[in-house]
Amino acid sequence: MKNVVVIGGGVAGIQASLDLAERGIHVYLVEKEPSIGGRMALLDKTMSTNDCSICILAPKMNDCFSHPNIEVLEYSEVVGLTGEAGDFTVKVRRKAKYVDASKCTGCGDCMEKCPTEIPNEYNSNLNKRKAIYLPFPQAVPRKATIDEEYCLKLTKNRCGLCQKICKAEAIDYTQKDTMVELSAAAIIVAVGLSVYDPRDLHEYGYGKYENVRTWMEYERLINAAGPTHGHLKCAPDGRRPKKIAFIQCVGSRDVKRCRWCSSVCCMVSIKSAMLANEHYNDLESYIFYSDLRVFSKRFYEYSKRGEKDYHITYIHARPGEIAEDKRTKNLTLYYENEDEGKVDALEVEMVVLATPILPAEDTVRIAETLGLEVDDDGFLKTVDYLQYPVETSKPGVYVAGCCERPKDITESVIQASAAAAKAAVLAEG
Repeated sequence: MKNVVVIGGGVAGIQASLDLAERGIHVYLVEKEPSIGGRMALLDKTMSTNDCSICILAPKMNDCFSHPNIEVLEYSEVVGLTGEAGDFTVKVRRKAKYVDASKCTGCGDCMEKCPTEIPNEYNSNLNKRKAIYLPFPQAVPRKATIDEEYCLKLTKNRCGLCQKICKAEAIDYTQKDTMVELSAAAIIVAVGLSVYDPRDLHEYGYGKYENVRTWMEYERLINAAGPTHGHLKCAPDGRRPKKIAFIQCVGSRDVKRCRWCSSVCCMVSIKSAMLANEHYNDLESYIFYSDLRVFSKRFYEYSKRGEKDYHITYIHARPGEIAEDKRTKNLTLYYENEDEGKVDALEVEMVVLATPILPAEDTVRIAETLGLEVDDDGFLKTVDYLQYPVETSKPGVYVAGCCERPKDITESVIQASAAAAKAAVLAEG
């Protein structure tokens, strides 16, 4: 029985790893962040059941980390590949965490005392984190990581406070990056996604108007584990919104930006509007759309339930401009009323932009390292979408999740299981 290397520890990578491990195949799961979990770990609820996202994912994360047939290499990246299908050698850089994982208890004392605060990328930069940190409360492994770019001890040879207060004596500033080579019969690439930054769409005021948010920022705001503990707050005084507008296709289906439809954005906005109404039952939500794409099983019924039970109003229009009231920070959206042939205006306290799903930031680097083809939009290319939906251009290397194309969690998991089945043939052969 040979090994399989899975690159990416989001829900697709976790599912593929568990499927293979249950067949008795040894898996190396390589994740670039200090914790597995990926984007799903940052979501509040899943569609179309509105179940708690981390409640579904956390058991899988723990199963993955504790499984005897899975070795998780967190805070690591693939930097080289040689060999061929059935006999690959994968070169991996394991980045120094400056914390001895065998000693760290995850108590959090070091994080509490660390004097350095930087934008928290896990909360879409809406609050701060420390230079020594856990990515999110349910992180697996629950071990601290020191960010060498911001640590005062590592950059200026000052401070060292975390080492002084660590009762477990887990802090080790002398750690260095290490290189390991892994043998594998097959590789599964599941490096996930990134999201579009809509600052160049000046008509919507993102980055200029404080109450204009992206869908990922909204996910963190509505999440009880997020920066506002699940409370929606508006500038300038922290009041909660009474009206929210969701704008679809912000940068999507646009020949100048992202040509593709990300397929899940309409459902994400419907879910987000539902969650807002669950928090505040008098809140009004408006979804501006070009085409409401509710394509999968029970999605249409879900959209109608939002309209009937959650006070969602669907408006078939794309706002052309957003203006801000300088005093109240309220936002007025101007859009074409197609039924009456005039320009209408709607004033709300918050606007949420449904921006497109992009390939993960290091997709091109991974493709170059592994010798894979990407399509015109930068996603990993499969041999044939219908007949060979998980086979990449390199035999023995398979793909799963949003690095292949935008898709929802369910479809990502299905594709991950398919990729695992293909990889198992080589590992067991």
